[in-house]
Amino acid sequence: MSWFKRIRVSNTSRVVALSSMLAFGIQIAFALLMLRLFTPQQVGEFSVISQIGFFWMTLALAQAPLSLLANQHIPAHSAAKQAWHASAMRALGLLPVAAIAIGFSQLSMWPAMLWVLLLAFCQMGWMLAQSLTLRAGSSWQQAAVRVLPPLTAASTALIGALFGSWMTWTGPTLVLSALIGYAVGAAWLIPAWRERKEPNPNEQALSVERPAQESVKHAPPSDPRSATLRMAHTLADALLATAIIVVWQRLYGAEETGWMTALLRVLGFLPAVVHMAWAQVALAQGRHTQTSQTALANPWWLGLAAFACVIVLGLSCAVALYQEWLDPRWHGVWAYIAPLVLWQGSACLSAAFSHRPFQTKSARGYSWACIALGLLQALVLFAPIGLAQPIEAEQHMAAFALMSSLGLLALAVWMARLR
Repeated sequence: MSWFKRIRVSNTSRVVALSSMLAFGIQIAFALLMLRLFTPQQVGEFSVISQIGFFWMTLALAQAPLSLLANQHIPAHSAAKQAWHASAMRALGLLPVAAIAIGFSQLSMWPAMLWVLLLAFCQMGWMLAQSLTLRAGSSWQQAAVRVLPPLTAASTALIGALFGSWMTWTGPTLVLSALIGYAVGAAWLIPAWRERKEPNPNEQALSVERPAQESVKHAPPSDPRSATLRMAHTLADALLATAIIVVWQRLYGAEETGWMTALLRVLGFLPAVVHMAWAQVALAQGRHTQTSQTALANPWWLGLAAFACVIVLGLSCAVALYQEWLDPRWHGVWAYIAPLVLWQGSACLSAAFSHRPFQTKSARGYSWACIALGLLQALVLFAPIGLAQPIEAEQHMAAFALMSSLGLLALAVWMARLR
């Protein structure tokens, strides 16, 4: 690899990392804004609607953003258009699934269905846009596509909350804010329909020409999984992510759901940042990223550093509650701090190695391992529904977080041994 290309890889990683951290900080501010200006009831209902939209969007994508990064033999713009068309058709076919989820959550079907539909399609476009810009965008585009959507959502929520308190308006401020933010992100997918005949210079810079012997020895990353396996993996992840919100809403009510989801929204940003700023960049840059790692860029160090950040965030939340900086109605968050810190910290370690299966031709085994873990988590999550005497929400979360953490740590160890 030439010196110039090494600099290019380093700059891309740095841009994505910094922009992801900035977006992470904005989303934390958004979460704190929800704690300060909205009631647990409002946060709980917004969490249910947004999570159902996320579930619908995730199923429709079927891990298309990941495949767009891994399958570098397909031109980026063409792959993005194909992914959008296929995902949109799947989303329409999955419309009854979203309706069932809304009905199970006991929310009013209208206008919840409209909000879920809009959120799902806009977020779907944003997810594809992030992968597209990572492969074929400039540095400022890679940063803007990550920072502008959460910044827009947070600003709109703040303006909406202030306007609502002034005009005594009680409309869906949080849902509208999230929708506008996702729409801004989806707009970055428009260049996929303006594909040029000549290759993109940024994408060319990421393509490293190796000698024939090296090409055979170090094949570029790829996603050899069948469409059925990718859909099964996606279904397992999406069902679990949505089920935890819907089950909490059904068993413990909107207020308890608001306590849990508000903290989960803050702590869950760290695993997402690790995945975006490290694993996705490693896939986009190709196999050479793994072989040129330095000691400081070792996945174990990155995962442990992110775990430490999760602990700091959990302690900061505890201090805020102890010092009564938050409304007394949020004191129910106390019971969720320790289990969610353990769960999301373990997720950071797993995310730090999530590129390895695609670099070592182990993607199929990775999907089956994730599906198995999802089934174990679902067993713990749904078990209280069948009990004669329901357990308390804090006991339920403690059991679920422990099972999730052990599974994620085992998955991280397995991926770390892949070569």
